Amino acid sequence: MRFKNLDLNLLVALDTLIRVRNVSRAADEMFITQSAMSNALGRLRDYFDDPLLIQVGRSMELSPLAASLELPLRDIIVRIEAAVVSTPSFIPQESTRSINLIVSDYTLNTIIPPFLRQVSALAPGVQIHFQPQQNHPHLLLERGEADLLVAPSDFCSTNHPSEPFLEDQICCVVDADGPLAEGPMTEKDFLEAGHVVMQPPNGGETFAQRACDKLGLKIKVEVSTFSFASLPFLIRGSKRIAMVQRSLAECMLNLGGIRIMDPPFPLPPLQQCLQWHSYRTRDPALVWFRSQMHDAAARVCPEKVEPDRHERHETVSG
Repeated sequence: MRFKNLDLNLLVALDTLIRVRNVSRAADEMFITQSAMSNALGRLRDYFDDPLLIQVGRSMELSPLAASLELPLRDIIVRIEAAVVSTPSFIPQESTRSINLIVSDYTLNTIIPPFLRQVSALAPGVQIHFQPQQNHPHLLLERGEADLLVAPSDFCSTNHPSEPFLEDQICCVVDADGPLAEGPMTEKDFLEAGHVVMQPPNGGETFAQRACDKLGLKIKVEVSTFSFASLPFLIRGSKRIAMVQRSLAECMLNLGGIRIMDPPFPLPPLQQCLQWHSYRTRDPALVWFRSQMHDAAARVCPEKVEPDRHERHETVSG
């Protein structure tokens, strides 16, 4: 099919070339030969009268025109994929769909195990792939590289729908044999002790710091790490404190060496949300997977939050 003398099949090739910036890998991804992809790139260069991809050393860089086409072209492809992949109905026990989720290691250690058990029992033919959190994770939704983002509400984009699906309480973990484990934690203990925190991939404020900021408190950060699950281990043999989601702390408690303590003042709970691309709101498969996440959350955290479907599913602020 052609539009204004452009073979529309070439748009898929251009999208792939822009994304991987390598002719050979783009050919592999589209299951065509390298010569066929080179031919497609040549036709695209002729049509746009632009090099599109420029060889710089051993890598290829986008021309200014190709860079300007990247987001609108990806948006078009995502719309088409959403229309084609989304079927009028979804039968879990017969489906062979795959789903890609962006999750933190906190979610991977707490919510995902019961989620996988449910999905395996109800939809044994589906495939599930997990990707780590990264800078601006909503861009993976916009590029069609992920179906669901699981993240605190503060990290969700306002450009796409989202829904809260659980609230987890924040607790403190300390070394089981250290002085802080001997009695109730005081405000003085909390503020004078060094803290171990998980640093978000974007280098922004940690969830522990955000929680304390809301109370006008400032903690003394002595150690930062990239993993929530490592926090309970990094306070062992020290006088430090780690603020951890209670469900994760309870998972780690059986490994020994730590004690869970209540903070000396009430900390706001951590609200986790599900987010998806606006074009996928009525995809029945995605609706089903979201419901399974809600059910799994209910098993892990009794403080599960029911979504306000009228406000959250149909309305996007921006």
